Amino acid sequence: MAKGPTKYVFVTGGVLSGLGKGITAASIGHTLKARGLSVNIQKCDPYLNTDAGLLNPAEHGECFVTMDGAETDLDLGHYERFMDQELTQASSLMSGRVLRKVIEDERAGKYLGKTVQIIPHVIQAIQKEIIAAAEGYDVHIVEIGGTVGDYESLSFLEAIRELPFVIGRENCLFAHVVYVPYLGASAEFKTKPAQNAVRELRALGIVPDVLAARSEQRAPKSIVNKLSLFSGIPAEAIVLLPNAQSIYEVPLTLEDSGIAGVIAERLKLKISRPELKDWRTIVKRAKTQYSTKACVGVVAKYMDNQDTYMSVFEALRSAAMWNNVSLEIKWIDAEAIENGDILVEDVLGSVDGIVVPGGFGTRALEGKIKAAQYALKTGLPYLGLCLGLQMAVIAAARNAGLRQATSAELDESSPHPVINTMNGQKGKENTGGTMRLGNYPCDLQKGTLAEKVYGSRATVERHRHRYECSNDYRENYEAWGIRASGTSPDGALVEIIEAIDHPFFLASQFHPEFKSRPNRPHPMFSGFIGALVAKDSGNH
Repeated sequence: MAKGPTKYVFVTGGVLSGLGKGITAASIGHTLKARGLSVNIQKCDPYLNTDAGLLNPAEHGECFVTMDGAETDLDLGHYERFMDQELTQASSLMSGRVLRKVIEDERAGKYLGKTVQIIPHVIQAIQKEIIAAAEGYDVHIVEIGGTVGDYESLSFLEAIRELPFVIGRENCLFAHVVYVPYLGASAEFKTKPAQNAVRELRALGIVPDVLAARSEQRAPKSIVNKLSLFSGIPAEAIVLLPNAQSIYEVPLTLEDSGIAGVIAERLKLKISRPELKDWRTIVKRAKTQYSTKACVGVVAKYMDNQDTYMSVFEALRSAAMWNNVSLEIKWIDAEAIENGDILVEDVLGSVDGIVVPGGFGTRALEGKIKAAQYALKTGLPYLGLCLGLQMAVIAAARNAGLRQATSAELDESSPHPVINTMNGQKGKENTGGTMRLGNYPCDLQKGTLAEKVYGSRATVERHRHRYECSNDYRENYEAWGIRASGTSPDGALVEIIEAIDHPFFLASQFHPEFKSRPNRPHPMFSGFIGALVAKDSGNH
């Protein structure tokens, strides 16, 4: 329970997007939790979408799924990993959802015939969502997506400008994330973009209390004094955030700079002594170069932007550092395999194991199937995630001679759709928010690799899919060299499959990466990394 009125920290950004507002907000949350406070966090996204379910991951990064099935921006993954807590739909608010609610209320006559406007109606709807999400917490952190000056962000910025009149200015803190570029030609850092970003925020009626200055390189301390002089923000309330070797260093940078204390003092928070010993251990591990090396190939269709598989990459890194392994992640183009531009044996022969992550659409699926076939035949460690399970089942069937085995997603008229549309999902293939989403229980079969990896007979995992293993073919699994080692409690849905007589071939219909933490890597990822080490040492 909150120890008094909830305090609010609003995080905004200037100059350009992609500065790391999400990591900054999550890091503030971590330092406040380390002081014994209950903290919630929320992303206000200006897109007119109602959620992130239909956003292109190649452009916007992964769609992160919460325990209650909300399809959200990838920043919620940062929030969960940094703060080690499970969030809900309340932590993700997009403009489309706000506007839809306002229009629905207008159609229902709830505005009693008034002219419905941005101010006050949309603004009040945003404020209501923010206050509801904050209820019961000591601190509620709100990140405003986009940058100051974006037209679509204005409603959210106006909402937080007005909120102090509702909840009290003494209960609010505004943190602004700005950019300080380095010009190589003149060998100097330039503060003008940051100054302009603060001025733009002030022009909207918001005076920042804290300034986080991002830079590619470490800026000199003199930059703090210059920013303070031209922005009017006290020097002790300005923190320099250069690029870090590990993103998990950011909470420690905030702590060691004294900013966490400034925030606590400004909000008059009743705090305990910060406990960051375990987090410092995480950062030390993340930065350590281990003697044991491993190379993992990610067989992907969205190439070269790790944001598209952010949670997968972070889960791999966490599992590697807790297994004392220095990890190299290699992109493998599934579409190039599919088209025959590269031979699967050539590209997979150079890695210690492969991960086949999730995805939608038919492009590059045949390339992923070929990768799974290769792993089954050669004993190459394999970890399949959602789509990676479906492609693995098809691969096993084809390896066993069922050459027409496929997914209904690839070929609806196939005589052997070993992967088919889930019951209740037919006709919804192109609509948002209608899949199997969020937490579902899974029972693990005794004596299986899955049980060994988890160390238990049951788990609860997060889902995001519409297709599933067809039960018409489950009796053939053993003949194909695989088994269903995890199912829904009623046995109706295949949740995990594994290969028989294989060093490590494990795939899940759910997304284990969403529950992995830097301090507690997911057991499937830990098991996979452990298998790579065993492979290199010859202990299959």
